[in-house]
Amino acid sequence: MRAWMEVGAVLTPEEVRELSAEQRTELLRALIAAEDLDPLDEPQNRRRRVYALVLLVGCCAWLIPWTVVLGFTLPQHFTAERWAVAWIGFDAGLTLAIAGTAFALWKRLQIAIFGQIVSGTLLVCDAWFDVWLSWGSGEFALSLATALFGELPLAALFFFGARQLVLLTVHALWVREGRNGPEPRLRQVRLFATYRPIRR
Repeated sequence: MRAWMEVGAVLTPEEVRELSAEQRTELLRALIAAEDLDPLDEPQNRRRRVYALVLLVGCCAWLIPWTVVLGFTLPQHFTAERWAVAWIGFDAGLTLAIAGTAFALWKRLQIAIFGQIVSGTLLVCDAWFDVWLSWGSGEFALSLATALFGELPLAALFFFGARQLVLLTVHALWVREGRNGPEPRLRQVRLFATYRPIRR
């Protein structure tokens, strides 16, 4: 251990600035190692995680048979009231999601990642319902073209943008934590920690 990292030593801001880049990196690694805690390991958060997992698995267990039941019981033709209100409301929500995403990107806020995922998902839903609900009508060709050349490419752009922002965030943390070696793949990045080997 270097002299400037001796137990009990307290460095002033001036002394930290006098350290070399390599020394500051080594000091940063030591500080991170001393406080490398994962909030999800706390008992209260561990219980919440279990509850969330049970809820999500329960939702999937319910939705799978429910979807099968709908496939056999829904009528092929159905007249819906408030059709215009439903679509206008959906498009208003989509507009707000995209506008919120633009504002977050302008302000450089992390919530832009969430906004891009929401906007992309709404665009995929918009394309899905536009195409299938116009099937067999005179509007089908226009709906299909709008989906293929407008909504779906824009949704893909939003998803790609969200992924890039997550990767940039991981890169910034990786550099600021003074870590060596290649950065982890996105599927290896943990909540509240840049990277930790998978426990066996």
